[in-house]
Amino acid sequence: MVAAAANPYRAAGRFAWHFARGKLGGDPAFVGLLQHALIPAKSRILDLGCGQGLLAAWLGAANTLSSAGNWPQKFPPAPQVATYRGIELMPRDVQRANAVLGNGVSVEQGDIRTADFASADVVVILDVLHYMPLSAQDDVLNRVRRALEPKGTLLMRIGDSAGGWPFHLSNYVDSVVAMARGHKPGRLYCRTLDQWKSALENLGFAMTTIPMSQGTPFANVLLVGKIGESGSA
Repeated sequence: MVAAAANPYRAAGRFAWHFARGKLGGDPAFVGLLQHALIPAKSRILDLGCGQGLLAAWLGAANTLSSAGNWPQKFPPAPQVATYRGIELMPRDVQRANAVLGNGVSVEQGDIRTADFASADVVVILDVLHYMPLSAQDDVLNRVRRALEPKGTLLMRIGDSAGGWPFHLSNYVDSVVAMARGHKPGRLYCRTLDQWKSALENLGFAMTTIPMSQGTPFANVLLVGKIGESGSA
């Protein structure tokens, strides 16, 4: 599946292809989203800080393999997405995404602090908000809450700042990868897991958490926020 999702990026250059293979093969978030059936069928997905659109490529590969009968029996059915819209700050990543991704996928250049979110069924934010000050984080999350339809879902991976050295290691690796993609080095604005949960619960999300560092030495957690449901840690 990693090969199926990454190979289209050959058309966008060697960096895009190698980055896709490494990220999809080494980051447990992509498998985790499928294993835990976190994306409902026919969802309109809004992916904030989407990079070169790896999630769209991953979900497309999942559906291709499922249709061909090559889907793991232990996995829930692959989600058939209605639309995917990504917003990404870096123009080069947007160009790479639009060079390879197909119909039903839109990746646009923009700053998630100011971009129009419109409406969505699922909002995905993977390792993004810690690049901006806390007040900007809160503003983005407020607008995400308004953009989500009734019974919508927020999927947000964060690093738990109470996680000790694994947290600091993950921040270091994250900064190196960000600079490789063209971002300037800068301060990171992080919170503890409890602080993230409290901020989202105050917006009306029912929260559950899923460890999302399997196979890595990091302190990452996936926050699953549901509107109109009860949550548990």
